[in-house]
Order: sequence, then C-alpha cells, then structure tokens
Amino acid sequence: MFSENPINERNMSLRNYLDKIRPNFEKGGKLHALKSVYDGMETFLYVPRDTSKNGASIHDAIDSKRIMSIVVISLLPAMLFGMYNIGYQNALSAGHIGDATFWGMFVYGLLALLPNILVSYIVGLGIEFIWAQWKGEEIQEGYLVSGILIPLIVPVTIPLWTLALAIAFSVIFAKEIFGGTGMNIFNVALIARAFLFFAYPSKMTGDTIWVADGSIFGLGYALPDSHTMATPLGEIAQGGHVNASISDIAIGLIPGSVGETSVIAIAIGAVILLWTNIASWKTMLSVFVGGGATAFLFQSLGSTPIPWFEHLILGGFCFGAVFMATDPVTSARTETGKWIFGLFVGALAVIIRVMNPGYPEGMMLAILFGNMFAPLIDYYVVQSNINKRAKRVKE
Repeated sequence: MFSENPINERNMSLRNYLDKIRPNFEKGGKLHALKSVYDGMETFLYVPRDTSKNGASIHDAIDSKRIMSIVVISLLPAMLFGMYNIGYQNALSAGHIGDATFWGMFVYGLLALLPNILVSYIVGLGIEFIWAQWKGEEIQEGYLVSGILIPLIVPVTIPLWTLALAIAFSVIFAKEIFGGTGMNIFNVALIARAFLFFAYPSKMTGDTIWVADGSIFGLGYALPDSHTMATPLGEIAQGGHVNASISDIAIGLIPGSVGETSVIAIAIGAVILLWTNIASWKTMLSVFVGGGATAFLFQSLGSTPIPWFEHLILGGFCFGAVFMATDPVTSARTETGKWIFGLFVGALAVIIRVMNPGYPEGMMLAILFGNMFAPLIDYYVVQSNINKRAKRVKE
C-alpha cells in the first residue's frame, strides 16, 4: 500500500538518518571535528535540540531561522526585479531595447548577478565555517540574510575579487570579533559596502559601473565605448536634473544598485516584514518622516534641486529604510528609541546628500552612524524612564 502522507514519511526518514549519524559527530566520534557543521545543518533543517534549562524563558514558533527565512522572502521581489532591470539597462544602453524580450533580459540579469551571489555565500559561509571550527561552536544562520543583501546593494559590475575582500572584511571585523550572529554593532552588509566605497571608490561611483556589459551565453549586448549612464542622484550631483519619470522611478527602470531601484518591489517586501512583525513599523515610518521633513526644509531654503519627496524614492533610501534601518540587532530596541533612531537616520541621509555634493547617496553612512548611536539612544531612553518613575515615587 502507498503511504497516505509520503512527505511526513520522508521527513521522518531524514530525521532518523540524522539521529543515526549523530554519534559520529559527538566527542570521541570519527567526525567530531565537523560537529559544528552537523549542528548547523540540523538546526537549519529542524528546530534546535537545545532547550532552556534555567531561568524564565518564553518560547514561540518564530526562531532566528524563521526570521531569516522571512527576510529573504521579503527580499525576493527586489532581487527578481533587479535581475530584469540589469538586462533592461543593458539593452537600453546598447540601443537594442526594441529587440530585447522580457525573458531574455531577465535571464541575462540572472546570469550577471549569479556570480556575485555565489561569491557572497561561498566567502561568507566559508569564513563562518572556519570560525565555527576554530571556536568549536555551531554554524549560525545569520549570514543567510547578509549573503543576499550584499549583492543587492552594490553595482552588478563590481569585480568579484573586490566583493570577496569586502565580504571577508565585514564578516570578520563587523560580526565574528563581536561574538557572531546577534552580537554585531554595525550592519554587516553595509560594512561590506562601506569597505568597497572607501577602498575601491572607482568601482562604486561614476557613470560607467551601473550597466552590465557584454554577452552572456548569447544573451545581452556589448556597450559602445563611449557609454555612460548615471543614476538619478548622480545626475543631480553633476548639476543636472533627474531625467527619469516618476513612473520609471517607482517601477525601478533606472540605473542603480541591483536591489535598490524598484520602489514597488521594495514596498512589497516592506508589507511582508510588517505583516509578519519582523520589522518595526515605528523605525520604518520614522526614517521616512525624518527624511521627508529634512528634505522639505532644504527645498524651502532652495538648497535642493528636486522635490522633497523624490529624496525618499531615489537611491538607496527606500531599501535602507525597509531592510537596513529595521535590522533588530543593530537598530534601537526601546519603543521610544525606535522613533529617535529612525528620525536620526532619515534626516542624516538627506543632510549628507544635500550638504556633500561629492557623495550623492547618504543612506549607507546615515544607517552606520545610527548603528553607532543606537545603544546610546536606548540607554538614555531607559534612564529617562527610570528617572520618571523615581520622581513619581518621591512625590
């Protein structure tokens, strides 16, 4: 007879197999040196075996693995559209937009982005594996999100060797030396981007880095030697105006980092994060409020050539507000602190854009500065509450 539930049967077979080989990875087993790998794989596939033994504990269905998985799912719309936009920008710049097909452009973008994703995961997970083996700890799933974020916030043309260096630097110096997953002060993906920006500025800025060049397996087009394609913020920094329409900006048919161009795709990801309570709506909203208010002030003073609302939809502002500023590890954790943190990040991003023409973006540095001040913000919020309660007691 056929099993009534073959999925559960296969699941139990895998569970039984893992239990069967577990002794090989325990102390004294033949594969004890690879215990961290076994534990990491088991945790990835199933609920961790370890349970709380002391103190008061709260357990629910949302563990770090599920949080990471939901964040990755929320990133898929931006990533998938980014793949299409890679092919679209290539065909547009080569003058063949009329000949290109949707699937041809999408597959071209997939093939152009895939090496970046592979390098990100191979280097990042490789370092985490080596670190876990050295420390005798379990491999954490924290890099699951960073591994997809990093390729989405850099140009698709970034050289793979520089990307590998940036990932190695960020994983080691922004994560592992602080204690690993959940202990880092700064956003790991943004540290990788900052490393590239300061160490290899020519690979991160300019008019020639935003469009993939050449054919891949017969797809795509070679660009003319005189090709240039600036991002909308780059056009403003050069003293010009935004040539793209609001509809193109909203859809994402503009040059830029892979995952940062489509406001609509990012909004879909935001809905997923908010609906699942993974991201704080207070942090997300306050970033837009702080950025919008500051941009409106500069517009009133005549200091910015674009309407205030365009600051919120250009560059990495939307992507940073939704996926970076809301990082629960590196952002403020108190309820009042979330408002302060978001307002600070949004305002600082616009200030950097307007006051520093040499750096037309601003969101990366704003969030990293916010990460630096987040513990201080939480400290003073908590201290203020303590002082208020102490004052009420005295009264």
